[in-house]
Formats: sequence, C-alpha cells, structure tokens
Amino acid sequence: MAQPPGIHARRAALRLLDAALRRGETLDQAFAGATADVRRAEDKALARAIASEALRWLVDFDALIDSATRQPLPSDTKPRAVLRLMLAQWMRLGTPPHAVIATALPLLAGGPRRLAHGVFSTLSRQDARLPEAPTLPAAVAARWGERAPAITRGLAEPPPLDLTLRDPAQTEHWKVQLGADSLMPGHLRLPRGAAVEKLAGFADGAWWVQDFAASLPARLLGAGEGRQVLDLCAAPGGKTLQLAAAGWRVTALDISKRRLERLRENLKRTGLEAGVVRADALEWQPKHRFDAILLDAPCTATGTARRHPEVLHRVGPRQIAEMGDLQSALLARAVGWLKPGGTLVYATCSLEREEGEGQTAAVPLRPDPIDGGALPAGLAPHDDGWLRTDPGMLADEGGLDGFFIARWLGQGCD
Repeated sequence: MAQPPGIHARRAALRLLDAALRRGETLDQAFAGATADVRRAEDKALARAIASEALRWLVDFDALIDSATRQPLPSDTKPRAVLRLMLAQWMRLGTPPHAVIATALPLLAGGPRRLAHGVFSTLSRQDARLPEAPTLPAAVAARWGERAPAITRGLAEPPPLDLTLRDPAQTEHWKVQLGADSLMPGHLRLPRGAAVEKLAGFADGAWWVQDFAASLPARLLGAGEGRQVLDLCAAPGGKTLQLAAAGWRVTALDISKRRLERLRENLKRTGLEAGVVRADALEWQPKHRFDAILLDAPCTATGTARRHPEVLHRVGPRQIAEMGDLQSALLARAVGWLKPGGTLVYATCSLEREEGEGQTAAVPLRPDPIDGGALPAGLAPHDDGWLRTDPGMLADEGGLDGFFIARWLGQGCD
C-alpha cells in the first residue's frame, strides 16, 4: 500500500519524541538516527519542528487530549504520542486538519486509529486554543519558583537567528547588508529560518552563529591586547572566536573530538587563530598560568529551552546535582591556573540556581562585579555583581537564552 506524502517526516518526528521522553536523549543526539530514512533536508527540518513544538507545548497538548477522552490515555502510549504530534502540526505549524489526519493515522497501523481520529476531530471542531505561553511541567515550575511566569513568556516561540561579528566596527555595514537588527555592537539578529550558509559574509568568515546571551561572557573580558586566555570547555568555539577577534592569545581546550573539529572549521573559515587542545580539564595541567580564564561549564542547558524544549522534560534533580559537582570541580582547577590579578569568568546556560548562584560562594577569589554599562538596555547585573538572563528578558527584541555569568579577580603573588 502506498504511503501518503510526508509520512516519513512524521514517523521521524515520532522517533524524536520517543527518544526525548523515553530515553532522555537530546534532539541533537537522536536526530541522525531518527531521520535516517528521510531523504529531503526540508522533511528532516519538518520532523524536528513537529517534535520540538510537541515538546514545547506538551503539558498543554496533554490537557487538551485528556479533555476529549473519557478515560485518560497512559502518558507513554503511542496514541498519545501521535496525538501530540497531530496537535503540534495543526495548532503550531498551521497544517490543515485533513492533512494532519492523512499523515498521522498511518503511524497507528494496527492500533487505535479511530480513537486518535475521534480525539483530534473533536478538538479541531471545538477550535481548541493554547494559552499565550506554554505550561511548564510541575517539577520545573516548582524549581524555578517565582521566576517561572516570566521565563515561560519567552518559551512560546523558537528563537531568532543571532550572529556575532568578527569585527564589531562593521556592525552598521552588516545590518544593512543582511537587513538585520542589532542589540549592541558586534551583534546581529535575523528572523529564524534563514539558510545560514547562503547568507552574505558566511563564506568570508565575517560572522558566526551565536545566541546573544552566549556572547556576553567573552565580552566581559574586554580587549586581549596580546594577553593569554584559556577557554575551558571551548567547543564548538563561539567564545574562542570572540576572544581571538578581541586580540587574545587563546588556548581552547575541550574533551570532545567531534566538537573540536567544528571549532577548527570555524577558525579556518573566520581566519582567526587559537591553540586547540583536546584534553579532560579535570586531568590536564597547563605549562603556565593565564591572564584570563573563561569557563563556560558543561551544564543541564535548561536556559536553551527556546531552541531545545526537550530539556523541560529530560532534566531533573539527578542531572542538576551531577552537573553542579562537575562545575565545582572545574572551577576549583581554574582558580589555580589564573595569574595574580587575572580575570576568571564563569558561565552556564542553565536556569538552575545550583549551577549558577550556588557555585559562587566556594570560589576563593575577589568578586569583580559586572558593570551594567557593558550590557544592552533591558539587562542589569544583580546587586551581588553577577548576571542572570532568562528567555523572558528582552522579549520585544526577540528574547535570549538563559545564562548565569559571574566574574572574579585573581589574588596573591607568583
């Protein structure tokens, strides 16, 4: 029997959803395997978009499904998963109901197609609606507490495309060339969906893709003027490129061979230079101390929920505790590698206090409070001198990822 057009993309979306919810994988980890039988790049992108929207609005989709069934479907059944994908296509991607039904029901071959058809038809006839912002899973809302309502306002849509310029002095030129907005010199913002490799300046290495919040930690180190900086956990290299472009002599260290290959590719494309070291930061020993160290530490990445909504469902207390222990160990080593009077910047793309504020007390260095004048309008440091961003900030400008950033000065004598 002939398969309806588009069925492969929907089947891949179902695999992605299963990988995230049942196996705890990221969409990045699962993508290649889930889309192996999908030929066209556009269909691969569609599969990811469907799965991403299903995960972004999962709690609200489940509430709608439950409102249209006499008995709640178990959370891990295939009919519920398919219904989530059906609602994501109709309510978020604008797919007509008849097309949703035609491409979704074959996923339930041998299963309760009539049930899925009935639930979806009921909701579409009722013209069901979603709230203005996604409802967080109860455990996540409890962790984020009073911050949760503001954060969720920034999670309703995938993020725009942010670029960091190799030469901030060329900001106005590239704004005109690309028709972009800018939050501050060296930054450009474009609508999502742009084909990155086809944009002017990509082949010439004039810029690289980097969320605006992710660019702030390196900005806080200022001009390098030939001094030595260690970029710990550096790959895929956005901050390494920033530091090299700002005149630092960069040592970029990471444990991942694959991610370091991307870093080298980015260095080659941009014409920037850095010493690349593949090593475990918990075992590596440098030959000298550094004028500055940037530790963008491994974390749960809950601050990236706009682009990676699976983190709302796969991260819990165990992962947060594990990452917190790793971050503490990395910070302790970084402190010993800093020259007297040097600067240490610590950052995580996490919204969890254990990975941000909770890490600062144990650092035996003098805090170097972040100056609000170095930040764009709408962002301000905490009274204690560190900075926390979340997806609900700068909403009128398109938002940004959630980050925690703190800075210290080295003490003592050689």
